[in-house]
Amino acid sequence: MAPVRLDEIVSRFGGELIGDGARTVAQVASLERAGPDEISFLSHPKYRLRLGLTRAGAVILGGQAAAACPVACIVCDQPYVYFARVSQWLNPRSRSAPVRHPTAAIDAELPSSVSVGAGVSIGKGCVIGERVEIGPGCVIGEGARIGDDSQLYANITLYPGSVVGRRAIIHAGAVIGADGFGFARESDGSWLKIPQIGRVVIGDDVEIGANTTIDRGALDDTVIEDGVKLDNQIQVGHNVQIGAHSALAGCVGIAGSARIGQRSTVGGGSVILGHITLSADVNISAGTLVSKSINRAGTYTGTLPFLEHADWLKNFSRLRHLDAMADKIRALEAQVARLAEPKEKS
Repeated sequence: MAPVRLDEIVSRFGGELIGDGARTVAQVASLERAGPDEISFLSHPKYRLRLGLTRAGAVILGGQAAAACPVACIVCDQPYVYFARVSQWLNPRSRSAPVRHPTAAIDAELPSSVSVGAGVSIGKGCVIGERVEIGPGCVIGEGARIGDDSQLYANITLYPGSVVGRRAIIHAGAVIGADGFGFARESDGSWLKIPQIGRVVIGDDVEIGANTTIDRGALDDTVIEDGVKLDNQIQVGHNVQIGAHSALAGCVGIAGSARIGQRSTVGGGSVILGHITLSADVNISAGTLVSKSINRAGTYTGTLPFLEHADWLKNFSRLRHLDAMADKIRALEAQVARLAEPKEKS
């Protein structure tokens, strides 16, 4: 994209411009590495010292930091969100002319605007929307549906009957719709497989990271609602429901039939046990084990047991001093023992 003027950015996204509106920027960059033709941002006070050293052409920031900015700046209420919008504008999704690779095996009617890469397999009865891009090595099972403007990178497997909404982005190696982990134990200790007859239903504007797996439902569907963002290497068990606009970081594991409310976040490496429910607007800190339902919005942290974040911080700060506390208790016990001893007669 050609360089854009700062006053063009403000005209498009709002905010207050301080400095030369005719200055142009062509790309985004960090405060440390940005040059005169790049725009950066400051959203957290801990990086404020870097602001004074920046060589960026302009910085997106909040009002409190504007006076300390040595270059042109755009003042707004949510600098990180504003930066994301500018970054999207300067880095639009590239689209080439639709192609059908000769090695693709296509057993469905596709719109002429669909691109299909090398080695792709598309089964009978699939419904593929306009302008969908299917990367090399993808396998789209019978009866699957993909909405308009979705992009599938290489080697994605979409099992039969799976549904993907519009404008989805699915990264390489993701597996959507594999059987859930459903088995019944026989009296002799062997396992009897339970057929997984549900689907995976994914809403609009969902992004799914590389090598993430989403299992089909056992009876009902596994549902990923609109606007959900899933990082790499996440496991979503059968019959899970993830509420709209939630975001889950890498290596999260969600056991079957868990329910996550809208606008929730789950930190990396966290585990959510099955058949529990998280309210809307719940934030789970990284590495937390969620073993019971959460019925109130807030931030939760810890393992066994997890607690509200403020309580966890208070208890953990005490945990660090256990050795010193144990020494004090032993000293106090010794004093009590001495006081309890009978006094010698003079």
